Amino acid sequence: MTDQSMRGFLSALEQAGALHRVTRNVDPKFELGAVLALKDRGPALLFENVVGSTMPVAGNLLVSRDRFALAFGVKREDLDAHCLKSLAQPVKPVMVKDAPVQAVVRDEGLEVGKLLPVPHWFEREAAPYITAGVIIAKDPDTGKRNVSIARLRLEGSNRLMAGIAKNHHLCVLAEKAKARGRKLEIAVAIGNHPAVLLGSQLYLGLGDDEYDNIGGLLGKPLRLVRCRTVDLEVPADAEIVLEGELDPDDLVPEGSVSEFHGFYVDYGPGLGVAIRCVTHREKPVYQAVLPGFFAEHCLLGGLAIGTTLCAALQKMIPAVRRALITDGGMGRLHAVITMHQPRLGEGKRAVMLAMGQVNLLKLVTVVEDDIDPENPR
Repeated sequence: MTDQSMRGFLSALEQAGALHRVTRNVDPKFELGAVLALKDRGPALLFENVVGSTMPVAGNLLVSRDRFALAFGVKREDLDAHCLKSLAQPVKPVMVKDAPVQAVVRDEGLEVGKLLPVPHWFEREAAPYITAGVIIAKDPDTGKRNVSIARLRLEGSNRLMAGIAKNHHLCVLAEKAKARGRKLEIAVAIGNHPAVLLGSQLYLGLGDDEYDNIGGLLGKPLRLVRCRTVDLEVPADAEIVLEGELDPDDLVPEGSVSEFHGFYVDYGPGLGVAIRCVTHREKPVYQAVLPGFFAEHCLLGGLAIGTTLCAALQKMIPAVRRALITDGGMGRLHAVITMHQPRLGEGKRAVMLAMGQVNLLKLVTVVEDDIDPENPR
C-alpha cells in the first residue's frame, strides 16, 4: 500500500473481502462495542449509521497479523522482519502545506461528544472513551516529539480526561510542563493508517521520534502538517485531529475503566484536557479500538512490544530470531523467544534480559527456532 490513510486501508480490506458494512442503525452506547466484541477476530466493521451522528465508525481493523501484513504490503511470514527493519532503518517525516485532515476547521462552540460518535463501551465506565486517538506532544525541555496512545474520556463540552500511567512518556512530559508552570500542548489524531497506530506503541526511549519509525513501517516518509492552534505536527492523512492542552494540575476522578486483561481497574484520577480546535476531512470516518481483552487491543500492544524486545535482545544475543508476545498473555504478559543454535546458558540469559527489558512480562518461554512460537501446542 502507498496510501497513508485509514480509508485507503479500508479499501484494501474491502477488496480482500475482509470488510463488512453494517447498514442498520447502531447505538454507540454499549451496542456498537457489543457488536465488535461478538465479531472479534472476524471482518473489519464499518458502521455506516450510528445513532445520533452522521459520521461512520470503523472498528476491528487490526485483529490479526495478516491485517498488519496487508497494511505494510508484506507477506505474513515477513511481518516481524519488516517491523524490526523499521527500527533499524527509520525514515524521517516530511511536511506538507495542504492536508486532507484540515479540509474542515472548527474552533468555536466545540462539543466533542456531539461532533464525534464516541462509543460508551462498558456499563461501569462513567462515560464514552476515545480509544484510537494517537496523541502527539513535545518535550517542554528539548522540543522533541512523543507519539503515543492514552484513553481519553468525554467530560462534556470541549473537555476530556486523559488516563495516563505514571511511567508513560506523556505523563513525564506533563510533569515537565508542570515544573515550568504551564500546560502541555497536545494533538489527538483519530482515524490513522495502521503504521501510525503501531508506531505509537513502540517501546522507545524518551526523545526518540516515533514518526521516524512509522516512516520505516511505511517504507516512505510520513506526511505531516502543522496544527492550526498548537505547535505540533500531525499525520496529514488522518481523519480527525483534536488540538488542545493537557493540564497536569487538573485532576479528574476516573473510577472504573476496562483494561487489556478484561477486568475493571481504578487507577485514580486522570488529567484534564481542553480542546480548542478540531480539524477533519470531508465526510470523516471515526476509528475505534474495542478496549479490554479483545484481539485488536491486545495485538497492537503485543506486536509493538515484541518488535522492540526482539531488537533489544538481538543486540545482546545474536542467536535470537523472534520475540512473540502471545494472545494468552493478553498481548502484554507472556513472551516466546526463538533462538538459532543458542550457546549453553543463552536461553536463561535471554529470559533474564527480557524480564528486565519489559516490566510487564510475567512468563517467558525460550525455544529453538524449529519451533513455531505462534502454535501454543
